Amino acid sequence: PARHLIIMMASPPSRPGPRLPPLLLLVVSLLLRAAASSPRRVVIGVDGGTESIRACCFDAETGAVVGSSSAAAYATSHPRAGWAEQSPEDWYACLRSAVGGAVASAREGGTVEVLALCADTTCCSVVALGADREPLRPCLLWMDARSAGQAARIVDAARSEAGDAGRTVLEAFPELRVNSNGEGPISAEWLLPKSMWIKENEPEVWERAEVICEYQDYINHKLTGRMVASSCNAAVRWHHDGVDVLLADEAEPNLGRPMRLLEALGMEDLADKLPRTTLAMGDVVGGLTKEAAEDLGLEEGTPVVQGGPDAFVGMIGLGTVKPNSICLITGSSHLHCLVTPSATSAPGTWGAYRGAPLSHLNFSEGGQSSTGSLVRWVRDLVSGDVGDGGEKIPYGQLDEEASRIEPGCDGLVALETWQGSRTPVTDARARGAFVGLTLSHGRAHLFRSVLEAVCYGTRACLEGLEDASGT
Repeated sequence: PARHLIIMMASPPSRPGPRLPPLLLLVVSLLLRAAASSPRRVVIGVDGGTESIRACCFDAETGAVVGSSSAAAYATSHPRAGWAEQSPEDWYACLRSAVGGAVASAREGGTVEVLALCADTTCCSVVALGADREPLRPCLLWMDARSAGQAARIVDAARSEAGDAGRTVLEAFPELRVNSNGEGPISAEWLLPKSMWIKENEPEVWERAEVICEYQDYINHKLTGRMVASSCNAAVRWHHDGVDVLLADEAEPNLGRPMRLLEALGMEDLADKLPRTTLAMGDVVGGLTKEAAEDLGLEEGTPVVQGGPDAFVGMIGLGTVKPNSICLITGSSHLHCLVTPSATSAPGTWGAYRGAPLSHLNFSEGGQSSTGSLVRWVRDLVSGDVGDGGEKIPYGQLDEEASRIEPGCDGLVALETWQGSRTPVTDARARGAFVGLTLSHGRAHLFRSVLEAVCYGTRACLEGLEDASGT
């Protein structure tokens, strides 16, 4: 008890020394007890990746992990070659599970107070929402390449219209600067070609769609009831100016948007379907709605902060925010991000994007569509049908087997473009291959060959960025 503690501390010391007044000792004792019983203040970080969504609590002052992270996996369907879809409803259901698990883990060490939540997600996973803000069809996942034809037509239309006007592509459509300095092509991953595909192939969905948005925007809306876009997404995949779009208002609602390009493509109605408000990374989107708070087991009104595309949020975490700094973000795919002093561009690269990942920065990008996803595909392939509850071959075992093979993989060469190529050659129709297979090759050769292919592709991307930067 505090009273007993005071008496003990206020008793004569065994050796001469300073004594604290009993009242001050009482105050100190009460403060210590209050500190011991006060909840730990945490923030929740959420990462919506290609295969699962993860959540973790962090100490709001030190950044230390509190408890352990929690993950929930969702399915990806591939209805046709080059297609990839996910259910937006699955994203939110798994978000509930992951956040609930992370908070429960954090509370095992004592009470916690959640100050805010922030989510990143995959980039250019496009969603069509109806009037009730519910999905009208499965999401076109970032790796979906079905809109390759539309992507090619964008550059063709720009060249044609610019030529008719006696201008260069960049003079007529400066927003295409981010696609290899206007030379193109445009990746089928991006929002504009995917939106064109929906409009042309599913016109009934397009007519009913009041909102075309991304995974990021959908999740934030489910949490807060507010539909806003990410300025980072808009800059890197929507052909928007990442600085100007933040300044749009009722007087200039389309500031920073590629309106001339949309008009040339007959896609002016896309501007009406995109979120009207755009927020930068770190801005507050809003508070948790009553329904979302109940779903997550958190307090209503808990602030939800704007995140951004998972890879580019990773740039901040890695500290890659100074000019000429570069990072490699790995996962299902690879991104190689180079912060540049200005928004200059060059063939063989994407960007440089103005106002991304943060509104005062610019960066150029190289990328590979199939890296971790390819490694997993080969692991699953050589594991065979393990049935429900069966275990696939551990990656460590395949690593060990592959390490016994000399570089060059005994003549087996793989192309890692299973889901198209990003840079330095942008080709949504590119496909992967094993070349040089013989009867002497085994599963370890297949595994090692895709590891080597990913490394070769990474080198090609880095060389493209080196050429672009002149370093």
